[in-house]
Amino acid sequence: MAELRSGSTQSRFQDGFRILQGNREYITYIEHASIRIWYSEIPSAFDTHLHSAVEIICPYKGVATYTLQDRVYHVKAGEILILPAECIHSLEEPPDIQRHLILFEPVPLSQFLDLHVMDGFMVRPIYLTQQSEGHDQVQELLSRVVEAYNRKDLLWNSQCYAYLLQMYVVLGRFERYRADSRETHPTLPIDSEIMNSALTYMNQHYAEPLSLESVAEFAGFSPSYFSRNFKLFFDMGFLEYLNQKRISEATNLLSHTTLSIQDIAMKTGFGSIASFNRTFRKIQNCTPSQYRLMYGPASPRSGKESIF
Repeated sequence: MAELRSGSTQSRFQDGFRILQGNREYITYIEHASIRIWYSEIPSAFDTHLHSAVEIICPYKGVATYTLQDRVYHVKAGEILILPAECIHSLEEPPDIQRHLILFEPVPLSQFLDLHVMDGFMVRPIYLTQQSEGHDQVQELLSRVVEAYNRKDLLWNSQCYAYLLQMYVVLGRFERYRADSRETHPTLPIDSEIMNSALTYMNQHYAEPLSLESVAEFAGFSPSYFSRNFKLFFDMGFLEYLNQKRISEATNLLSHTTLSIQDIAMKTGFGSIASFNRTFRKIQNCTPSQYRLMYGPASPRSGKESIF
């Protein structure tokens, strides 16, 4: 497989830059586009941060180290790491690094309704070694994304998303195959489609008084049985996922509306303002009021620039 590299390092300001405020990055895109790609041979180190874009790294030389809240990935040459949107992570690169970094907004892909059967799969990091199923197909599709991005022909942004959609189709088929293979495994007896349906149900009803018992009943299993399988499928507990979903929606309301903090707490499913404040601080490392001061509609969005 050919490398994704374009052959020359692009100007760092050629098509926008990234703005860092607190631990959140705001990624800028050129007009009518929602994808950004960097090729670099200059090592970088980025402290813990998150952003609304999906992030994909493809090293050709050196080892890029990603640190998440509960796992460290050492991504070697020829490997691929795909981080979901809103994933808290840091990045360190060695002096000999050569890599492409791809960031894109996932919203356009959410319009394809059949992709929602992969909701649980797509909220987790996807790490592909050169021996992983689907690696070669994904590498080839990402190569086409980079080529389309560099050429910038008519409708290039849509062309990039067409390849990204194909990438998720490839990944979804292999995930479906793996799910079929483990259905008979005694520790993973619940079908992945049932688990993904339960996750979709949670995403639709997160603002309600949702409980493990009610979602387990929806899925047709006992709470303890469902809880164990939820953790095995999604690499996080039921309450952890629910709180992250609720806080993600709360940050959006804090950033783009003037609703009171109490109203936001109620709209995102928290039974009390105290519970909301405690959970928000645990996940965002600041209070809702502090977050609104930094990112609210009345706050200037100028801040420290973080540029690859």
